[in-house]
Amino acid sequence: MVVPELLCPAGSLEKLKTAILYGANAVYLGGQKFGLRQASDNFTYAELEEGVQFAHARGAHVYVVLNSFLHDKDLEELPEFLAYIQSLRVDAVIVSDLGVVKTVAAHTDIPIHLSTQASCLNSYSGQLWKKMGVRRLILGREVSIQEAGKIKKATGLEVELFVHGSMCMAFSGNCVISNFTQGRDSNRGGCAHSCRFEYKIDFKNASQQELNAYFMSSKDLQGIRVLQEFIDAGIDSIKVEGRMKSPLYAGTMAKIYSDALRYYQQHGNFNSERMQYWEAELSKVSHRSYTEASLVEKAGEESIYNERETDDNPFSVAGYVVEVVDGEHLLVEVKKAFNLQHQLEILPFQGQPITFTLNRMTDFFKLEVERSRPSTLVKIPYIAGAQVYNLIRACHT
Repeated sequence: MVVPELLCPAGSLEKLKTAILYGANAVYLGGQKFGLRQASDNFTYAELEEGVQFAHARGAHVYVVLNSFLHDKDLEELPEFLAYIQSLRVDAVIVSDLGVVKTVAAHTDIPIHLSTQASCLNSYSGQLWKKMGVRRLILGREVSIQEAGKIKKATGLEVELFVHGSMCMAFSGNCVISNFTQGRDSNRGGCAHSCRFEYKIDFKNASQQELNAYFMSSKDLQGIRVLQEFIDAGIDSIKVEGRMKSPLYAGTMAKIYSDALRYYQQHGNFNSERMQYWEAELSKVSHRSYTEASLVEKAGEESIYNERETDDNPFSVAGYVVEVVDGEHLLVEVKKAFNLQHQLEILPFQGQPITFTLNRMTDFFKLEVERSRPSTLVKIPYIAGAQVYNLIRACHT
């Protein structure tokens, strides 16, 4: 049974490896310039080379984002970067600017995917982009799954839709709030997420709650329950937003959505009991309340996240497994401090988490440790089923 490609964010080399090992079929990433997530770590030339080699060795694709709206000076510098990523044999570039489309086509034979920033929302727009050389449409979040299926049929192009992650209150690629509130160009990598702020609405006879509101902030997208609709519509790729989010986010998204798609391939359905497990796991990363947004029906008032932003999720990455010595120990790179007697979970690349209570820990010099420190290596007792690069998750409650 044919299922969509699972495309996950890779905001850094660490997240690229995490997403691919946990089941992503493809990742998207940015270089040091030309993309919209300049606050993300992004990739140096050396990291790009290592990342592409790592992905291709495991059968995964790499798409490089060039989705900023460029000025002439930027376009003068672009061909050199294009020559480099073509030499690495990247699988596609993600582009929103017509000038960039023309430049990519003139200097390379790299497949062009149209960024959601271009706000392609209908088949006529898609047909025009096809004439420009685009091979895949990453449709705006305003398009439903059903509409996306019709656009695919009408254009003959591949279609990609977001399935999970942060949402924007504006039409994709058309927000300039940050430009006015902070002098940062949201269409050139400078979005300050001004829509997440609290605003005062000056309405007569309004309640205090109505006067002070987060009326431009959206809930987060979650499409796990409508995967069947994606499949039925023939959507080619389902995309997870979040290049600036944590390795735990990248690993969890890749693990759960790939598990769900794999289950469908094996059984031809999405078991309700498994669905409860998938939803529970997706809740163990920092997120706003979830919504299906416009995937099935047009998003309405219920999709507004009218709350103050908090990060009260108790789950975090305690560390990574960097070495497994069967029957003896695991060597762990610590990301967030944890204590003896802490209950931890190893997240295998496939299957349910392995829960254990930490009863012994030593440092690099084999000295007993009661509390680990970030950016250090510790040895913990061997846990059957653990593999190198497995995430270790902690619950801080």
